[in-house]
Amino acid sequence: MADSRKYRDRIYIVKDIILTLSEYGQLNQTALFSFCGLNITKHKQIIDNLEQNEMIQRVEIVDGKRTITIFKVTHKGMDFCHEILEPFEKLFPRSGRTSSLNLG
Repeated sequence: MADSRKYRDRIYIVKDIILTLSEYGQLNQTALFSFCGLNITKHKQIIDNLEQNEMIQRVEIVDGKRTITIFKVTHKGMDFCHEILEPFEKLFPRSGRTSSLNLG
């Protein structure tokens, strides 16, 4: 689980969300935020944005008086992760270290 006191760029949060949903298939909102080390209040906008852009899908299940929100990654979200986010992270690793280039 990620350290919630550590700063992460938005792009890495997006990748973590997509990969976590990919790994588990589907998660309720509480589990998703917990596994990704996110704060529901601070990071809800990222989830909403991913849903608007059809990267993830939200399904609400009514169970008696309570509503359970389930999230799943879409094919578009997986394609975005593989084609954009993974190459981005190779160029700009999270550790902040730059890879040395062999120009010779």
